[in-house]
This record gives sequence, structure tokens and C-alpha cells, in this order.
Amino acid sequence: MSKPCIHLIAGARPNFMKIAPIVRALRSDGRLDWKIVHTGQHYDRDMNDVFFEELGIPAPDVRLGCGGGSHAEQTGKIMGAYEQLIAAAKPQACLVVGDVNSTLACSIVAKKAGVPVVHVEAGLRSGDMSMPEEINRLVTDAITDWFFVTEPSGYAHLQREGKDMSKVWDVGHVMVDNVLYQADKLAKQDTTGLESDAFKREHPRYAVVTLHRPSNVDSAEALEKVATVLRRVGQELPLVFPVHPRTRANIEKFGIDLGPNVTLMGPQAYMSFLHLWKDAVVVLTDSGGLQEETTALGVPCVTIRENTERPVTVDEGSNVLAGTAPANVIHHALQAIAGNGKKGRRPALWDGRSAERIVAVLAARLDA
Repeated sequence: MSKPCIHLIAGARPNFMKIAPIVRALRSDGRLDWKIVHTGQHYDRDMNDVFFEELGIPAPDVRLGCGGGSHAEQTGKIMGAYEQLIAAAKPQACLVVGDVNSTLACSIVAKKAGVPVVHVEAGLRSGDMSMPEEINRLVTDAITDWFFVTEPSGYAHLQREGKDMSKVWDVGHVMVDNVLYQADKLAKQDTTGLESDAFKREHPRYAVVTLHRPSNVDSAEALEKVATVLRRVGQELPLVFPVHPRTRANIEKFGIDLGPNVTLMGPQAYMSFLHLWKDAVVVLTDSGGLQEETTALGVPCVTIRENTERPVTVDEGSNVLAGTAPANVIHHALQAIAGNGKKGRRPALWDGRSAERIVAVLAARLDA
């Protein structure tokens, strides 16, 4: 008799980091089959066999090739392509991660096809409806069948929204599973071939910057506020900034001066970037995932946002939610540089075994 099959949906690079531990846990458990479905939401020339090898997972079984276009165009393309796949393949469940357009699109299609929707990283809320990700989270959770949450706030939000709490499991975080797995691999490998290694050898103390949210990079005024921070922090120690292509284009378009002590790099491969940020004095970011990863490894993090959907990183972890006022961001960055940065602790269940818990729940239900 064939095993129940799950579709594992991924659309962007961070999704694959979250899928990877689940694949490893599925392999180890053995009760379920799976197919990795890459929607193509982010087309990345670096997403070759080496990328998947690095994560310890096979290349996608299916590539839908739905990159490009506006939010609506992209979502529509993914829905059309996935509808054809799900009709032909008839999986027993559709597992989505996070809050990207692929998560929303495939959830809707699966639900209408009568396929149970599994949301990993369910229940996170920023309260900011100007964020496309917040809309994706709310809509996905409105139609999800089985919810896996990463932190207490996710559980509380789902409870408040009236979900059936017998279908909600607090399992920890697969992103943390992945960062612990990759950090262990990194410690055993020769790092001289990694793109970030030369910068590290030249600069024993440094800060890492990542910025991509429209609220920080899509206007001259917002970018100038960020530049004010980087020029001041750069007086204390070197900054390295792997730049998102849109951010780089806007820096050039608006003629923004980041100061003399900022080194710009292109977007980094996963291991190269981990090699860089894990030893930083402080990380300045507006990323959601990096707030969690820095907490997992105890690296001081200053988040340049007015809100966060990941409050456990602030309540327990190494993250400070600094807002976007330059004076406040500078204050927290200088605190970290002076050795008074937040180290925090790793939250409960962020122990590298979240994927095992997820697979145990799914196998018990689907294999019954």
C-alpha cells in the first residue's frame, strides 16, 4: 500500500530553509511520502544543486516556474499552475510555510480541492496591515486545517481568532532547526571558499546590516534615516551590508551616502551569510527570519521596524525592537558595540527538533 503523500510548498529561498528540516525528519520517520513543490516565486540563478546539497535536501520534484509580476499576477499564476498539479497528483495534505505569496496561493487552491492545509509558522501577527505578509498570514490561517506555531504569541493569536485549539500545536521553530544544523556543518568545514570569508579575515570586529522592507528602502526620506544610522555606527566599527537588488537600486537612484565605513556585498548564499552574521558584534536588520536566527545563536540584533510579528525574540531572545527613529537605533547599536548588547536566551522548544514534532503529528493523522 502506498504511503500518504504531502506537498511541501516553497516559493522563496527562506522557505527552503524551513522545508529542509521537515524533509530530513520525513526521511527519518519513514511513514509518509512527500514532494517538494517550488513555485518559482523567487527565481534565483544560485538555486542550483549545490544550494539543495548545502541544505541536505533533494532538488524540487516540481518547479511551477511562476516568477515575476505584481503581487496579484504572481498569486494568480501560482494558483493556476498549482491547481493543475493538485488535480493530477491528489496529495493527502498541502504543507505551506511562512507568509509569502506562494503560501497564500497554494493554501487557497488546496482548500478548494478538499486537501487539508498545514501551516508551519502559523499565528504570527504584526498588526500592520500595510505589510503584504500580514495579509498572507491572516488569509492562510483563516483556511488552515492544522496549525504549527513557533512561539506563545502565535498560539494566543489563534486562540483569540476562535480557531479549534485541538488542531494547534506549539512545536518550536523549523528555522531554528535549520540554523543549528547549518552552524554545526559550518563549524566542520573549510570556510575559505565562502564569499564572506575575506571580509571576516580583514575585520575581526564588525556589524552586519540587512534591509529590504519598503518602509525602510523605497523612499529617499526613509533611506536617508537608515544612512544616518550607518554613518554614525560606522564611526565605531566597520559595517558589511549584503544588499538586496531593490535596495541597491534605490541607494543609487536617491544618491544616498552610507558613509566611508560600509562595505556593500551582493546577496549571499546561505552558508556564506551565516558565516558572516554569526560572529557579528551586532546585526541591524528589518528581516523577520534574522530576528529569530540571531536569537537562536545569541547574537545581539537591532530591528529597524515599528512592529514585529516575532515578539518572543524581544521578550526572551537577543533582539531589540528599536523603531525607525535614527537616534533610538543608534543608541541600541552603540550599546551592543560597547558590550552591552542583548544576548537573551533561546526560547523553549527552539531546540533543533521542531520538524520531528511536526512529522510525528502529521504521520499520526495521515497514516491512520
